[in-house]
Amino acid sequence: MRVIRTVSEMVELGGGDLGFVPTMGALHEGHLSLMGEARQRNKCVCVSLFVNPLQFGANEDFDRYPRVETRDFELAERSGVDLIFAPTVPEMYPKESTTIHVPEVADLWDGLARPGHFVGVATVVAKLFNMVRPRDAYFGWKDLQQCLVVRRMVEDLRIQVHLRFMPTVREGDGLAVSSRNAYLSCEDRAKAPLLYRTLIELATLLARNHETVDDLLRDARARLAKHGFDVHYLELVSMVDLKPTNTNRGTALIVAATLGKTRLIDNIQLDGFSL
Repeated sequence: MRVIRTVSEMVELGGGDLGFVPTMGALHEGHLSLMGEARQRNKCVCVSLFVNPLQFGANEDFDRYPRVETRDFELAERSGVDLIFAPTVPEMYPKESTTIHVPEVADLWDGLARPGHFVGVATVVAKLFNMVRPRDAYFGWKDLQQCLVVRRMVEDLRIQVHLRFMPTVREGDGLAVSSRNAYLSCEDRAKAPLLYRTLIELATLLARNHETVDDLLRDARARLAKHGFDVHYLELVSMVDLKPTNTNRGTALIVAATLGKTRLIDNIQLDGFSL
């Protein structure tokens, strides 16, 4: 496995039948599943490790975001990764950067709660695509809004890459795997799976009761709040533009909530949903 630190070297080695997994490090089973998928589909696999300052707000956790490079290198090598691109911030942003705003889909939900977040996401992903020049790029559906922002950007800017979105990887109790799960206290970690169980229950009820969408969502928010979740949003939305809807076709249930000091997100796509 080769570790690359500079943009010039990455540009020289990129391109061809390359599968790319962009990450901010602190690798977990979700990332490893994407690497495994890339290993099966592509001749060469590249993973980026870059904690992107552009997608963190003033009061967010950029400074304390976990950075465990040696462990990440070991996990990536065990997963059959060929190239690690691990640039510094000055290497990625040597001067004030041009930024990319994806309209509509980036302006709702986390786009409202975290101003500038998806500008940072779109900007860094576009830069990485231009540097790595992958044939395929792999993302997890766990970050559904991020997936749709990247999809819209690729379509609008005609970026030549095949996006592959993979199912959410979960712990045995259903909690979506995330680097931020490490911030949960023992007590909050025991409560956290309720987020996914609530989505499952809602999806089951919505399959039977289209007319009561608002009531079901309201009751679910209240139940989460009763168990200590500060619910930022829990909605049924279109998979095209993320706007609220009341249909089960081409839609997803999305949720974001803070438990203790940790912000958790999750979703379920309703097309073909079954227990």
